[in-house]
Amino acid sequence: MVKKVISPEDAISLIRDGDTVAISGFVGIGTPEELIIALEKRFLETGHPRHLTLVFAAAPGDGADRGVNRLAHEGLVKRAIGGHWSLVPKLGELAVENKIEAYNLPLGCVSQLFRVIAGGKPGLRTKVGLKTFVDPRNGGGRISDKAIDALVELDIIKGQEWLFYKAFPIDVCLLRGTTADPQGNTTSEREALELDVTSIAMAAHNSDGVVIVQVERIAQTGSLAPKRVLIPGALVDCIVKSKPENHHQTFGTPYEHAFSGEMRVPLEEVPPMPLDERKIMARRAVMELPIGGVVNLGIGIPEGVASVAAEEGLLDQVTLSAEAGTIGGMPQGGLDFGASLNPDAIIATNTQFDFYDGGGIDMACLGMAQADKYGNVNVSKFGKRLAGAGGFINISQNATRLVLTGAFTAGGLKVAVKDGKLRILQEGKVKKFVDQVEHITFSGELAHETGQPVLYVTERCVFSVTQNGMELLEVAPGIDVERDILENMDFMPYINNVRPMDQRIFRDELMGIRQEQSDMPMERRIVLDREQGKLVINLRSLKLTSKVEILQIRQVIEELCESYGKPVEMMAFYDGFEIKENLKDEYTDMISAINPDFYKSLVHYTRDPFIRLKFGAELRKREVLG
Repeated sequence: MVKKVISPEDAISLIRDGDTVAISGFVGIGTPEELIIALEKRFLETGHPRHLTLVFAAAPGDGADRGVNRLAHEGLVKRAIGGHWSLVPKLGELAVENKIEAYNLPLGCVSQLFRVIAGGKPGLRTKVGLKTFVDPRNGGGRISDKAIDALVELDIIKGQEWLFYKAFPIDVCLLRGTTADPQGNTTSEREALELDVTSIAMAAHNSDGVVIVQVERIAQTGSLAPKRVLIPGALVDCIVKSKPENHHQTFGTPYEHAFSGEMRVPLEEVPPMPLDERKIMARRAVMELPIGGVVNLGIGIPEGVASVAAEEGLLDQVTLSAEAGTIGGMPQGGLDFGASLNPDAIIATNTQFDFYDGGGIDMACLGMAQADKYGNVNVSKFGKRLAGAGGFINISQNATRLVLTGAFTAGGLKVAVKDGKLRILQEGKVKKFVDQVEHITFSGELAHETGQPVLYVTERCVFSVTQNGMELLEVAPGIDVERDILENMDFMPYINNVRPMDQRIFRDELMGIRQEQSDMPMERRIVLDREQGKLVINLRSLKLTSKVEILQIRQVIEELCESYGKPVEMMAFYDGFEIKENLKDEYTDMISAINPDFYKSLVHYTRDPFIRLKFGAELRKREVLG
């Protein structure tokens, strides 16, 4: 039998000049630090291997010196294809200084490309990236002048636009697991994520490449449970046992049992956020959470949404997820980003993006670095600073609803919250609402075309995109519209019916959202947007127990529709809705009795199959639904 357990130096010696090297890792989770250290050391000592192409989905780095930052040497890297660049700034410097061929493709597409390469397919066809900087009409994901090859093509199929991401062979992959046996079978029981290690190993193996895996321990042959093996030994060429200091669970935490699912921790012991601008934005976003739905939280300010949701006791009412592959629990931030406390499930990253791309998430909350008058958002590139799109493009394009969060200005912003009001102590030097963004990471035009609801949440106001452009919807108490908002924007938003942001956001005590869900008065549950002609009926978490409540619902709907005077688009949301058995027929009778001329269209939303089965059948019987 070939000896597979070898030193990192011997393993790295298999990498040749000009190889394409795929590296696993999401921030520090699953990042093979021991192997990366050995690769840098070999290059510095021998000048080889040279002119490598590095491929990574989520930046395996810490924003400083660890991870792929170690490989940012001229001559070592010729080309880099990455999904997220913010945490590999040293490599990013080589890109923006045009010292390497550099590409930024959506994280989810890179992740799925590994699977496509493993399957011997020519590439990945998807709508993800249309009308963003990844679209060939807007640069094709190139982020340096040296990057001249077209990695993305535009296809027109039956009149529809698609993007085609080309596959390419993987010569070497550097991966990480927890335990391996001498044959190379590898498990990941102490890892916080699965990532794409199976697909990457298959991609390299099927490209006649080399598969190198870093682990923290070696087990006896035949002792590993087959169902726990993520990388079969048949795919593995080399196993390297890492030093403990180069195999921490994340770059922020050496080991947390609740990240890997070995135990659960009481979330009520997690300290709440201080009441600052980050918490203000997180609180406003939490008010949009779809009860019973699945939500993605991005990096940055959205990380606070998980903290506020836990503080408000909502984690059992909504399923939070992170793009790296966690579903449920409390997603983490900082150098622990990607992990989740008490996750319900941890799946492969490419599988998570299948779920996201197919419209599986009811809402996404993502960061917003720069926005313009068209509703376009830039989170990927600012002058010489390269952040990269990460999973932003996949997630933002395919979420049913989108909440984008970010401070109104940058560069020294200081605020204070007192007596339920917000004060701007020092304005930021950099305007974030500009006439036109430098890089289109999210297309406001595409969102408007598809009818995707989008909110832009800052600490002092809230916007949305309408046919009139960016519209100012809400203003924080204590904020002057002219002085604090309009003077710090490069364009004039549409202003019509501005309302105050909820005052509970700006007070130290709990907002009481969980209690509000069941106690919300019917007048607040049924709202007519007169500008858009949309009637929204929010019955989430409502427990319907009397005929009086049924009559009240009908009365509010009829009064709003009669006063509007023309047909509306009606949307009703039923997640968490409960009704007494003896009232079900009466409720469906009430719905069918409302004047059909009130409605231009009717849509009833719920994830509950029993509600769909019961009310769907009854409404069709009464010819309310087709």
